[in-house]
This record gives sequence, structure tokens and C-alpha cells, in this order.
Amino acid sequence: MATISVHPEGWKVAKGYANGMIGEGRVLFVGGQIGWTAQQVFEVQDFIGQMSQALRNILDVVETAGGTASDITRLTWYVTDKAEYMAHQAEVGQAYRAVMGYHFPAMTMVVVAGLVEDEAKIEIEATAMLSH
Repeated sequence: MATISVHPEGWKVAKGYANGMIGEGRVLFVGGQIGWTAQQVFEVQDFIGQMSQALRNILDVVETAGGTASDITRLTWYVTDKAEYMAHQAEVGQAYRAVMGYHFPAMTMVVVAGLVEDEAKIEIEATAMLSH
């Protein structure tokens, strides 16, 4: 069974996320991923570059477990600078789609004072529902 987006009748359309997701199968919890490479090196310092790398890291874990981007049911984003995120909305959408395609799971964004790695501007954790 593929994941299914849940949208209550009468609610305004959610743009770039789902209000809820239904799935059946094995649950994969992906720990928070930041914008460094597999060798734990920050190759980019800007927000969009780090966001893209964090999403690629999540997708690597999901694919290693046998899933795809469409199996991701939830993303929780932790950002250190809300203004920076808001100032780059169009780029955020483009970078997201370049990695995840047009799959938009349930999402939450939290602004935090800092992350464990000082260079990190964003950390994203994920939940996926694997069908096999």
C-alpha cells in the first residue's frame, strides 16, 4: 500500500505539505540529518545547500532501507534562522522538489536557538512507511 495524503473536507489546500498521511507496513524512523556529507563534512555553508544535503541524506537512509521518497510520511524541520528560511521560499520549494519530487508528507517546522553542530543551519528528521 502506498502512503495516502489525508486532507479534511473544507480545509484550505495545504501547499508543500500534507495535513496527515496514512500508510501500512514497516515504520522507519530517520534520525535528524544535517547539511553535511556522508563523511561529515560541510561542503556548503548556505541554507539552501545545507537543506538539499540534509534531504539527500534522509533519502539515502530511506533508500538503504528499501524505500523511496514517496514512502516518507513525516518530516520535522529544525531551523536556526526563521528569517533566512522565509526569505528563500521559492528556492526552498525548488530545492525540495529536486530531491524529493512532488511528494509532500506531513511536515512541521521548528525554530531553534542552535544545533549540536555549530555550522548546521538546519536539521531534518523523517518517518517513512515501508511497504516491504
